[in-house]
Amino acid sequence: MMQLLFLVLFAEGVVSLLLMVKIGPLRELVMRGLDQLKTGKGPATVKTLACTLSVLLASSITSILKIQNRGTKLGTVTPMDQVLWRTHLLEASLIGYTLFLGLVIDRLHHYLRKMVTLKKTVGTSKEEVEKLKKEHLHFKDKEDKASSEMQKLQREVGSLTEKLQKLKTECEQQEKRAVSAEAHVVSLQKQLEELLLEYDRLLEDNQILQGQLLSYRG
Repeated sequence: MMQLLFLVLFAEGVVSLLLMVKIGPLRELVMRGLDQLKTGKGPATVKTLACTLSVLLASSITSILKIQNRGTKLGTVTPMDQVLWRTHLLEASLIGYTLFLGLVIDRLHHYLRKMVTLKKTVGTSKEEVEKLKKEHLHFKDKEDKASSEMQKLQREVGSLTEKLQKLKTECEQQEKRAVSAEAHVVSLQKQLEELLLEYDRLLEDNQILQGQLLSYRG
């Protein structure tokens, strides 16, 4: 029994050391072994062993207390009781350390598995953050392009506005020239009418003069 407890305690110590200190791929192997142990019938077997060891621990403690009570009543402890007391004390200590190391291994495995899950989550979050950064940069590039295009369009609109203003000014000037030319045409028409009237009057005067001249000759 003692040799088996020493062997189990040594194995648990090695497993605990490999879980606490990363030595090559040994931690991963231990983690996989514990994962397999916690699947299927493994948990039930471990609980059964833990209960058995707990019963043995309680039996050893009870035996130790009985020996102490017997020694107190008798006032002395026989050599046989001393050997039994030391044997039960060693057995109880080994069982206690075994149960304690088993609990430590279980907690270490649990927290290491949770740490691995958190690392994967952090890695996924980092990838998502990088993806969001790339999307943000892509969106920023598009925004910069859109801004430059908008500025270009604004410049084109400003240029077209200036051209339109120039055309409007030229149209106004042409309208003014057309109005001035129309007024000048009206003035020329009036002058022409006056000249025509004057020409008619001169024709009449010429006819009168020709008539008078003919009458003088006759």
